[in-house]
Parts: sequence; structure tokens; C-alpha cells
Amino acid sequence: MKQSFATGLKLALALSTGLVMANPVGAAAKAKAPSTNGEIIHDAEFYVLEAQNGPQWATEDQDIDAKIAALKAKYGRPPNIIHFMWDDSAVGDVGIPAIQITRGFSTPNINRVAAEGLNMMRMYTEPACTSSRAAVITGRLAVRSGMHTVSFPVESSGMDVGEVTMATVLGKAGYNTAFYGKWHLGDTQPSYPVNMGFDEALWTPYNQVPSAWTPMGEMIGVVSGMYPQLYPKDPYLMDNSWQPAGTPWILDGRKGGAVREWGTPLSVADFYRLDQESLARTLAFAKKATAENKPFYVAFWPVSTAFLPNPEERGKLTTNKSLTAETLTRVDKLVGGLVAGLKEQGIDDNTLVIVMADNGAFTHDGPPGMVETLYRGGKGDYLEGGVRVPAFAYWPGVIKPGQISGDMIFEADLFTTFAHLANAEKYIPRDRIIDGIDQTSLLFNGDGFSRRDYHFIYQGTNLSAAVKGRFKRVWAGAKAGLSGPEFYDLYVDPREEHGLLVPMLNTKSMFNRQLQRHNLWITKYPNRPGPTQGPPLTGIENARPATKALSQPPVDMKKLPFDPREVAKEPVPFTMSDQD
Repeated sequence: MKQSFATGLKLALALSTGLVMANPVGAAAKAKAPSTNGEIIHDAEFYVLEAQNGPQWATEDQDIDAKIAALKAKYGRPPNIIHFMWDDSAVGDVGIPAIQITRGFSTPNINRVAAEGLNMMRMYTEPACTSSRAAVITGRLAVRSGMHTVSFPVESSGMDVGEVTMATVLGKAGYNTAFYGKWHLGDTQPSYPVNMGFDEALWTPYNQVPSAWTPMGEMIGVVSGMYPQLYPKDPYLMDNSWQPAGTPWILDGRKGGAVREWGTPLSVADFYRLDQESLARTLAFAKKATAENKPFYVAFWPVSTAFLPNPEERGKLTTNKSLTAETLTRVDKLVGGLVAGLKEQGIDDNTLVIVMADNGAFTHDGPPGMVETLYRGGKGDYLEGGVRVPAFAYWPGVIKPGQISGDMIFEADLFTTFAHLANAEKYIPRDRIIDGIDQTSLLFNGDGFSRRDYHFIYQGTNLSAAVKGRFKRVWAGAKAGLSGPEFYDLYVDPREEHGLLVPMLNTKSMFNRQLQRHNLWITKYPNRPGPTQGPPLTGIENARPATKALSQPPVDMKKLPFDPREVAKEPVPFTMSDQD
């Protein structure tokens, strides 16, 4: 941890006494101090923690840095890093065999990773796919980058090029970087992963939804109205241009090189093959980097499943047979193949592997079989079931086996933690808030060594709840003027079923100050309003005619009463999902 203890102490004293709120101008100047000192800018709560724990952290960091230096001397390079993240799982779905034995499925490989590494039982994420992936890849709350809302095809927008990704930071430190799987951070050319810091990528611009956009999906009712040719002619349908029937599923490219469509977009089997291809590429990428004596970073985010059955599978994989169990079984095989491949190459003891889900189970309006398991709520919720996920850290010889941690950790912390391990902290930008906190001490020292006890939970741009230690306050739906039972003690009520008022009024002012400080930092370092707009799916070398049509206007622009580009940054209404 490289922040100045003295700076943090002065700031935290002002924050904790409320003096900073009495002088907003002075507060803004204090907020900028870390930047002028060349230090990472964190959210306000970090400085409160640093003021009380800074000396201990400094001592821990001396020991940690000595261990990292010893590892580098032993292997000749910094540690490799693989971040493996799949969709929509509840805490307890994996890693705890005692739960699985009553549910008709098992994940022996993930369970082994949990048993041989660190089981992080309080990993927080964003509530949904796009926001979660944005947070982990930038080290920032998704609301800061504007990537706060789940994108669906065709989106005509993506992550802004001004955001700095983990791949960029580690790449500057000499790492080979690759992305394989579900990107879901934009369909504009600037937002492709190969234009966001990755050396190579094989990725889906969207989520799994397009896998259902096939004639078969239409025939069985998974999707409606996309293939009018399957129906008798509708005499009242006049516009055939607005359905996104040409959406590509998978793109393949390298930094500075061509981007191509991979596979056959209407082949569901190809969609399922993506994960096996991603595993093969991950291991090949690792082998090549090792031969070059270079460290590597791979984000392996499998698509895991599709909305239609895999035609190459002749039966169910589990007796449970739900989408959750079937998906987790596929994910488990990928984890097994990954760990076995690293061992076969002899690099597992110099490779940190993080295995986790991106958000809670899809219990609302999702496919059947998604269940809460332990915590109430699911994907999209501010409840613990929406933002707490199974997560494990595996690093033989470094992370002691059989550990369970109750410490709070936020997925954005991986950004700063990976940078510390890679000696790449100097490449983290100093002109914006970085929410990720260095959690290297948790990896090296285990339970009780987190540097976080707070988390803010956004749904889109709405700050819905905040957590501080064992306590939680919910602002979503709160009564105006007079507080209601919007406070929770997560130790005694982990499912958030009994909101309290009088017994927890002692926490109200604490949460008020926390909120004021958080908003003050936003005033100084404003959030992006949303993703950056642009024409979708351009720059694809082998784009099919239907793909090219997606970025073309459905009308002759010269015949319009005005040029839409005169009043809009991008002609989005004329580049959405248009085709002849």
C-alpha cells in the first residue's frame, strides 16, 4: 500500500469529526491532495481506515514486498495472474460440498480449489453483468465509468477509451495480456478488448442472449418476432429494418491487428465451443509467455451456457437438471482443465488464480433453477444475495490451503491487488477515484487481514444501500422525512428479513456522514453519465452483410429534413439494428 499515512491521517480526522462538511471548498482541496502527491485517489472511507490502521499496514507491506521480491528472484519474473469469472451464482452454490450433496450436482474441481486455497466468503460485486465486469476491469465502481446498466444487443455504445483497464496497467509493467469469453462492455470498436489494453482476445460483445436469436429459438418461443419469414405474411408490418437479426456472437482479434467474426453466429454448438476454445487459448497463451520468460495476465470469463440446449450434448449433465446445476458443471470442468494445465506446464506455483462469479443468482425473471441458497435476493438486487458471490483464491505454495475468510472484499480490489503483485502500481491513474483497495495482505496473511470494511451498492445510477462492517442501511424505497426500518445487522439477520429502526438509530448518523463524504468525492471527481455512444460492430474484417447493416442507416440521410449528426454526438437512432 503506497498511500501516505500522514495525508490519510489529516484527512480522516477532518472527515470523522464532520469538519470537512462545514467547509466544502476546503474539502475539495483535501480530496485533491493525494493526486498532487502522486498517490492513488481512493474514496473517502479509505482514508478513515488508513488513519487508524496505517502503521500496521506499513509493517505488513514490508513483509509482503519482501516475499514478492523473493518469489520474483526464485522464478525470474513476477507472478502470473488468471482471473476466472462466470455468471450468476449464489454464495454456497460451489465450494461447499455439504450443500451440493442435497441438490443433485457437484463441482469437485472448484471445491478442490476452495479447499486448497482461500475461500472468500464475503466477496462483494456489482449487482449485474456489465456493471460487475466494468468494476473489476477498471478498479472503480461501475457508476464512475458510466457502465452502470446491463447492455443488450444492439447497444451502439461501450466503455469510454478514457478508462484505464487492468490489462493496460499490467501491460505497461511487462505482462502479456489476453481476454477470453464474455466481455459485455460494449459493441463499439473503441470498446473492443483489443483496444482496451489486451494483446489478444476472443470475446462476445454481449451476454448470452443472442444465443437464443435463432430460427430454432423462434420456433420454440424463446424469442418472438425476429424471423417473420417463419410466419404467414403480416399485412400490417411495414418496417422490417428494426430487428437485430444480424448480430455477431463472437469476435477474435489482436491489438493493432484485424478483428474477425469467429464461428458461425447461428450455430448454437459454436457458442458452446467458445469456452473450450478459451481454455485451450489460455493454456497456449501461458505456455508462450513462459517460453518468452514473461509474466501473463488472462481474464478468462466463460459464457458458460446458452439459452438453447447444446446440440452436441445427448442428455443432462446432472440429476438436478436446472440451468444453474448444468452451468456450474460446465464451469467446473473448465476450472479443472485450467488447474491441470497449469500444473502440467509447471507454473501453477507462480500463478495466482481467482475463481468467482460476477453477481448473484438470476432469481428474478431469469431461467428456472436459479435459487438464493444462502442470502436473500439475486441478480439486480441491493440485497446481499445480489452482490455477494462465491470467490476463491488459489496459489500453491503462497496461499495456505484450507483457509476461510470472513473479511469484506470488493471485486474492484483485484485491480489494485494485481497491480501490487505485478509492481505496476505506478501505472494506476492518479486523476480519478480508484475504489479498489490493495488486498495483497489478505492473500498472504489470510483471515482478518482485509483493508476494507465498507461498500456502496448501486443499482444503475441509484445508490441503494451501503454496508459498514456488520451493519447495512438501505436507501432504496426509504421513507422520506422520517427514517423507517431500513437498518440491518448482518450478523444476526444475514438474510435481511427484519429491518430495524430504534435498535439501530445509533448507526444513522454514521451512515449519513459516510454518504456525505462519498458524494463530496463525486463532486470533486464526477462520474461519467453513461457509456460512450458510437456505431456498433464496425472494423470487422470478415463482417457478414447482415453485420455491416447494423451500423448503417435505414434511410437515405439526404432525404431527411436535417442531418441528425448536427444535433447528436452519434447518429444512434439511425445505427441501432437496421437491416434491409
